[in-house]
Amino acid sequence: MIPVAALLLGPWMAAGGPIYVGTERNLRVDIPRIESTVQVDGRLSEPVWQQAARLIGFSQYAPDDGRPAADETEILVWYSPSAMYFGVRAHAAPGSVRATLGDRDHIDNDDWVQVFLSTFNDGRQASMFGVNPLGVQMDGALVEGTGPGGGGFGGVAGGRAAPDLSPDFVFDSKGHLTDYGYEIEMRIPFKSLRYQSAAAQDWGVHIVRRIQSTGHEDSWAPARRSAASFLDQSGTLVGLNGLHRGVVMDLNPVVTSRVDGTPDGRDGWSYDPHKPDVGGNVRWGLTPNLTLNATANPDFSQVEADATQFQIDPRQALFFAEKRPFFLDGIEFFQTPNSLVYSRRIVDPVAAVKLTGKIAGTTVAALTAVDDHAESLDGTTHPVFNIVRVQHDIGSASRGALLYTDRIEPGFANHVAAADAHVVWSKIYALDLQGAISRTSRDGIGTSGPLWQVFLRRSGRRHSLNYALTGNDPAFRAATGFIGRSGIVDGSLQNQVALYGRPGAFVEKWTGDVQLQGTWNYRSFFDGAQALERKLHVNNNFFLHGGWHGGFSVLVERYGFDPSIYPNYAVLDRGVLRPFAGQTLPNLDYVLTLDTPRVHGVSANVLFIWGRDENFFEWSSANIVYSFLTLAWRPTERVRVDVSHNLQTFERRSDNSYVGIRRVPRLKFEYQATRAIFFRYVGEYATNYQDAFRDDGRTGLPIVFVAPDGTFTPSSAVRARSFRNDWLFSYQPTPGTVLFAGYGNTLANPALSDKETIRTDTLRRTRDGFFLKLSYLFRM
Repeated sequence: MIPVAALLLGPWMAAGGPIYVGTERNLRVDIPRIESTVQVDGRLSEPVWQQAARLIGFSQYAPDDGRPAADETEILVWYSPSAMYFGVRAHAAPGSVRATLGDRDHIDNDDWVQVFLSTFNDGRQASMFGVNPLGVQMDGALVEGTGPGGGGFGGVAGGRAAPDLSPDFVFDSKGHLTDYGYEIEMRIPFKSLRYQSAAAQDWGVHIVRRIQSTGHEDSWAPARRSAASFLDQSGTLVGLNGLHRGVVMDLNPVVTSRVDGTPDGRDGWSYDPHKPDVGGNVRWGLTPNLTLNATANPDFSQVEADATQFQIDPRQALFFAEKRPFFLDGIEFFQTPNSLVYSRRIVDPVAAVKLTGKIAGTTVAALTAVDDHAESLDGTTHPVFNIVRVQHDIGSASRGALLYTDRIEPGFANHVAAADAHVVWSKIYALDLQGAISRTSRDGIGTSGPLWQVFLRRSGRRHSLNYALTGNDPAFRAATGFIGRSGIVDGSLQNQVALYGRPGAFVEKWTGDVQLQGTWNYRSFFDGAQALERKLHVNNNFFLHGGWHGGFSVLVERYGFDPSIYPNYAVLDRGVLRPFAGQTLPNLDYVLTLDTPRVHGVSANVLFIWGRDENFFEWSSANIVYSFLTLAWRPTERVRVDVSHNLQTFERRSDNSYVGIRRVPRLKFEYQATRAIFFRYVGEYATNYQDAFRDDGRTGLPIVFVAPDGTFTPSSAVRARSFRNDWLFSYQPTPGTVLFAGYGNTLANPALSDKETIRTDTLRRTRDGFFLKLSYLFRM
C-alpha cells in the first residue's frame, strides 16, 4: 500500500515500486520478497529493481535535525531467499561528489551511505554496511549504552555514536558516478548476519547519507539528535520470511612466515628465518541467532604498526584498538562500560573459542582462550582466559547485563564479576549504572576491590547534560580489561546549549558547554577530602557552512601534588637525599580545533593547546604546547596521502629552559590499483629530547631515583631519534581472503650526550623484517 503523502510525488511513482516517505511517522516498510538474483555491478538496470520498495523523503540529521534534505536520495530495497539487496540513487550538485578508490573502512573523507540493520529489532544494536560512490566498503557495529557522551573541545553532546568499524562482514557492493550524482548496488548475504530464528520477523533499518561538500548528514527515518537512542528511531522492514542461509560454515586457513633481522654484534647483520606458521579459523552458524567461532594457532600479526601516541598524563594508560581478525568478529557482543573486556590482554593465543548470539531478548557472548604470554616468572605456563557476558532487553531501549571474566595461571589468578544497566526514559534521558568487584591472587596472597559508575545523560535539541561519577579501588584489577587510571574517583558535571542558524547561514550551529570536573584518590574521596584535581572547562564549537568545524576552549585547572606518582623520587642536596614534595599547581590552557572539508583534494584536522600546565617530569608549572596536525590529500581517486605532525613541549617557567620536547611527523602513502589491491608506505620519524630533572620551582637541586636498597641514580638527559619504515603489498578481495607481503625497519641513533648531535648523528638500522601472510576464506 502506498502512503498517502507519496501520491504527491509523481516523478517517483513512475518507477513502479511501493513508496515510503521518511518524513511520515509510519516507517513500516513491507519489503518485497523476490525469487531472483542480480549481478552486482553498480547499475540498477535489472527489471527486478522496478519491484523494489522505495525509501525517499530524507531529512537532515546533522548538524541540525528535522529540516528537509538539500539533496534527493532514493533507496531501493528487496530481498531474495538468501540475501538483502539495497540500491542507492543519490542526487548531488555537479562536481560536488567526493569519492576515492580507498581501502576498506578508510572512506571517512568521501561521500557515503550507511545502512544500519537491527536484525533483532531491539533498538539497541545494529550491523552497519557503508559504501562510498565507487562501491568501496566500510562496515561495523553500533551498540548503544556502553560509552560516554560527547561534548567538550573534541565533540558535541547529542546525536548518534560513531559505529565501531572493527567488525568486517562479507557483502558485495559496487557504485559509479552519474550525471545527477551517483548510484550504488549492494548485496548482503544472510550468511553474514546474525538474526532471529522466527519464521516471520521484522528488522529495524536506519539509512544515513553523508555529503562531504556541505558536512551534512541526512537520514531516511526522521531521527532527532535530542533522543537518547538513535536506533530506537529506526524504520522497520516488516514481514521478512523464508530466509535461507543454508549451511553457514566459514573455513579460513592461514599461513604466515617472517624473517627478522638484527645486528650480529660484529658490525654486521644477521637474519633469523622463522618456520612458517600454519593456523586457521572456523566460523559456524549454529542457528541464525547463534554463531560459534574457533581458532587454532592463529595468525594475529598486524599489517600496520600502531601509530605513536603522546602520553599527556603519565598516570593514564595508552589504549590501542583491537585489529586481530578472530576477536573482531562479534566484538560488539563483548562491549561493556569502562572497558572491562579488552581482548588485547590476550597477547599470543595458542587456541580460542567463542559463542555469540541472541536468544529471546537475551544477548549471550562467551570466550575462552589459552595464551602463550604468561605473567609467571618462568614464562613457561599458558594463561587461560574466560569471558562471559549476558544482556537482557528491558522495554524498548533499556537493558541489563552481567559479566564474568577471569585469567588463571599457576601462581596468579584474577576474577571479575560485574553488572551494568542502561535505562532510557522520556525519549531524552539515559542512565548508565555499573558495579564490579575483582579478586586477584598472586602466590597465595589475595586482594579485592570494587569499581562503580553512575552516568546520567539528557539529550536535548537546545540543552543537553552529562553528569558522571566513576570510581575504582586501587585493589581493583581487570586482567582481561583496560583501566586507564587506577585508584581514583572521577566526577563531572557538563551542561551544553545549542543555537542554530537559518538554512544557508555561515554559522549553521553553535554549541557551548561548561564542564566541572573533580578527581580524588579513591580512599580520600570517602573521607571527605578535597579533590586532588579541580577543573573548569568552557568549550565552544562552531559548525560552519560548507562542512567546516572549529572550536575554542579555555581550561582552568588546579592540580594537587600526588606523592604516589613519585615513589622513587628524591632531591640530592650536597650528597644528602631530601624528600621530594610539591605544591598545588594552577593551570590555564587554551585550545583551538579546526576540521575542514575536502577542498581541491585536501582536508585538514588541527588540535592546538597552549598555556600554563603541569610539568609531570618535575612537578612544576611549565609553558606547554601540544599540537596535532593531520593533512589528507586525495590527488586522484586511487592515490591517498596522509601527513601528520605531533609536537609536545614543556618549557620551565623558572628560566625558560626546556625539560622535554617531542616531535613525531608521519607519512602514509597508498596507491589503490584496484578495489582489492593496494600498495602502502608508512614512514614515522620521532625525536625526543628530555633534560636532566631538577626540583624546578622550589630548590632547583637535582632529582635522583632511589632504589629499594637506598642506592640512587641521577636523572640524565635523553636525546634520541628514530625512523620507522613499513612497506606493504595487499591483495584482499573479501574479508578472510588476503595476501600480505611486507617489509619494515627501524633506524635509530646511539646514546647521545651532546645536545647538537641529535641533528647530525647518522641513524643506524637497529632491526628489520620481512613477512608474508596467505589466507583464504572457504564459505559453504
